[in-house]
Amino acid sequence: MIVESPAKAKTIAGYLGSDYIVEASIGHIRDLPRNAADVPVKYKGEAWARLGVDVDHGFEPLYVVSPDRKQQVAKLKEALKTASEVYLATDEDREGEAIAWHLVETLKPTVPVRRMVFHEITRSAIEAAAANPRELDTDLVDAQETRRILDRLYGYEVSPVLWKKVMPKLSAGRVQSVATRIVVQREKARMAFHAATYADIEGTFTVTELADGAPQDDPRSFNANLIALGGDRIATGKDFDAATGKAASGVIHLDEAGASGLAARLDGVPFAVTRVEEKPYRRRPYAPFMTSTLQQEAGRKLRWSAAQVMRIAQRLYENGYITYMRTDSTNLSETAINAARTQVRELYGDRYVPAEPRRYAKKVKNAQEAHEAIRPSGDAFQTPGALASRLEKDEFQLYELIWKRTIASQMTDAVGRSLSVRMSGTSTSGEVADFAASGKTITDPGFLRAYVESRDEGATDESDDAERRLPTLTKGDRLDASHLNARSHTTQPPARYTEASLVKAMEELGIGRPSTYASIMQTIQDRGYVWKKGAALIPSFIAFAVNQLLELHFGRLVDYGFTASVEEDLDKIASGDRRRVDWLTRFYFGAADGIEGGVARAGGLQKMVAENLGEIDARGVNSIPLFKDEQDRDVVVRVGRYGPYIQAGGDEGDRVSLPEDIVPDELTPEKVAELLSTPTDGRTLGTDPESGHEVVVKAGRYGPYVTEVLPEGDESKPRTGSLFASMAPDTVTLEDALKLLSLPRVLGFTEGGEEITAQNGRYGPYIKAGKESRSIGSEAELFSITLPEALTVLAQPKARGRAAAKPPLRELGEDVASKQPMVIKEGRFGPYVTDGETNASLRKGDEIATITDERASELLADRRARGPVKKTTRKAAAKKAPAKATAAKKTAAKAPAAKATAAKKTAAAKKTTAAKKTTTTAPAKKTAAKSTPAPRTPTKKKPTRPNTSAWRAQTD
Repeated sequence: MIVESPAKAKTIAGYLGSDYIVEASIGHIRDLPRNAADVPVKYKGEAWARLGVDVDHGFEPLYVVSPDRKQQVAKLKEALKTASEVYLATDEDREGEAIAWHLVETLKPTVPVRRMVFHEITRSAIEAAAANPRELDTDLVDAQETRRILDRLYGYEVSPVLWKKVMPKLSAGRVQSVATRIVVQREKARMAFHAATYADIEGTFTVTELADGAPQDDPRSFNANLIALGGDRIATGKDFDAATGKAASGVIHLDEAGASGLAARLDGVPFAVTRVEEKPYRRRPYAPFMTSTLQQEAGRKLRWSAAQVMRIAQRLYENGYITYMRTDSTNLSETAINAARTQVRELYGDRYVPAEPRRYAKKVKNAQEAHEAIRPSGDAFQTPGALASRLEKDEFQLYELIWKRTIASQMTDAVGRSLSVRMSGTSTSGEVADFAASGKTITDPGFLRAYVESRDEGATDESDDAERRLPTLTKGDRLDASHLNARSHTTQPPARYTEASLVKAMEELGIGRPSTYASIMQTIQDRGYVWKKGAALIPSFIAFAVNQLLELHFGRLVDYGFTASVEEDLDKIASGDRRRVDWLTRFYFGAADGIEGGVARAGGLQKMVAENLGEIDARGVNSIPLFKDEQDRDVVVRVGRYGPYIQAGGDEGDRVSLPEDIVPDELTPEKVAELLSTPTDGRTLGTDPESGHEVVVKAGRYGPYVTEVLPEGDESKPRTGSLFASMAPDTVTLEDALKLLSLPRVLGFTEGGEEITAQNGRYGPYIKAGKESRSIGSEAELFSITLPEALTVLAQPKARGRAAAKPPLRELGEDVASKQPMVIKEGRFGPYVTDGETNASLRKGDEIATITDERASELLADRRARGPVKKTTRKAAAKKAPAKATAAKKTAAKAPAAKATAAKKTAAAKKTTAAKKTTTTAPAKKTAAKSTPAPRTPTKKKPTRPNTSAWRAQTD
């Protein structure tokens, strides 16, 4: 039996007897060539070799065994020699089907091949799947192969355009470029946003007499807000235009002074209830989790990244605790429904179990996966408490979230009543002011006893379990108003995307798939298109330039509708309703009958790239317009070779480099003016009285420093000195600078005549005499240490190994994974967070003073996922030991026969790999055969997928 991961293999092996050998492919074993070195010699001269796809002959892909999978493939082939059957137990989605196909094509088994699938890793599920195998679904493989080839064509044709017109080493991707566009457009909306200030009045109203029959615990007072004046509505935030900051017509725009005056005129006047509306309140449970909603909710509740969620979910799945975690289905099996209802009855009682089981229909655009929702595995669910001792902390947190959501989905509705009240009063100047309040009372919490969904950052609606009680009121009841307070408000720009809200936006647009969301979030950050500030996703100016180029010259490729329609077409290929070669031909070479404005009508991707390349104005796409400044100059951000910079007034105008961590929407006219007014040559501190040279402080690549300005024609090297950690560029004085420039400071000489100096080095302050050096306590000692003191320090034995550890810069809480305390330390390459086992550098936007425990845990989790750092081994010195060289020669002389044999085997293997590009083997055909086979392209190979948690959709 072959599965994808070793962890999955270990769990399944425990359920099967000794008749089974369970091995892992460790993800994909074959893929398109990663680079020219991967292309077999036979094909290096082919025009299509750089693509790895023969576009002129049916878009035949050239697959090669990944170098890091050759050993595993050899292991699998060896295991096959003693096997009577092969069970391909990869995941039951398109990618899992493709992995199974590739295994058949590569291993070429001569024994029967069976395909088995399951949604959960439990004994009963594995035994049932083994007893009921099916055939390979080549339609699913076709759809995945089309996706793989499409992404290769898109990336390899469009990325070089970015290299030539924006910056080398950039990449374009069918989904990553669209995801980046979504983030950039949100930031543009924030940059174009004009804030508006408005005011309203909040008052506290008290019931003068309790209504007949009102409960004794009824509240006597409540808060209400001014909503109308003289019959005209009072403006709220939604009434202001985001681009101009102006209020819509037909509303009253109150400022703070106007609101304060009105509050004074309403002080002490009587109010009466003019309207009371009571409605029943009912809230149905949330659907069970699918991939996107799990990522969103874990992001909101646990502050985890999408990648972190999927890593932990993968562990839970492979160890048999939850069902398959890549799905866009909200469906629960009958077994799961019964298990959930039974557990609700046991934990909460019969009254919380609805009369009929709840079933949830998928509402996701282009939903395609065939799995269940994500739920606890098994016929009877284990409670989080029962698993607490077996799960790591982060695993427990995610399992508990999934368990609660699943249980709640089979509970009764939350019911209650909602009440809205309107009251009116007339000011001393005759103005009729209307106030309103709304409340909600939950009489039966239903599913809310088990689970309450969190809200996105910036959301204005309140939590589902929030209650606000109002008194029992009827029309005409008298109220006393007190504490009428004028409140000023400012409109807010649209909230930036977080990973959770970006996944939600992509899902709503039909972009991407459950298997791709986490990798897309990671890719756009790794490529430098997006960085995090807290949880918010900030686009870089490189992302602005790339997006500008794609929108202007390849608009259809980053169109949301087109990207979603590709998913629909892949669905049709998966169902056998479309042919992959026909679809790829239209996309790449074009078609006259394509839709207006589409890729096919434009002549296809190949023609679009060829024709547009020459028309792209590199300077234009790398210039991001901001506004006109007070001098009526056009201010733009340009993406240059050495980073982004601001330019005002054209090519000859003022310019200044942008700080690395500047946020685009912070580039206001005031901020730009401040940046442009900063002297690029540094701040002058004064004149050195001894040399007469001007002394300045500058910001350098490695931090701030002071230096002297030499007269024109003086070719000597100017003195420089880095600022101490306790100094700042804006406060350092001439006196400080002259001290820094005096280093290294000569203290005297040793008895042997060697000069003793006090110096500030890369690893801190130290004393040096000839080849001997010793560290000293602080930078301040460089100017105070005396010769006797220095001699005493030098007389001490040199410390071996590492120096004493520096105290941490900041102590944090406990890491969710290792359960060890985290601290931030200063490292050789900057600050980093560590739990004592794993170190992770702080990234752009992370501040030592403000970084949260959740963000620190996320950085450590990301670092662990990338695996240990590969240490390079230094080569031994060439000169060493002639005897060893002789020994090496003898060893070499003994080996020709073995080498020849190995060489022949290797050559044979290479020849087989190169020669059989995509020819379908007999075992694959036999395994893939169906009772009613669809017509097939005669020669065809199938796609692959990436490693471990990053297996999914690497090409997106």
